[in-house]
Amino acid sequence: MVKKKQQKGGTKQKGKKVPKGTKQRQCRICRARRGIIHRYGLHICRRCFREQAESMGFKKY
Repeated sequence: MVKKKQQKGGTKQKGKKVPKGTKQRQCRICRARRGIIHRYGLHICRRCFREQAESMGFKKY
């Protein structure tokens, strides 16, 4: 009787990489994933924050 070779590790499918850690967060406005301000529940990037800060009630000193 002839033995069949088995594949090592079974069959694995490659899918999309899921972002982990800080890369999961993204800006509510422009969807950027870098420079996110998530303090106070803002969840916007620093560039959008500079544009929207006064309308949100933040004052520049």
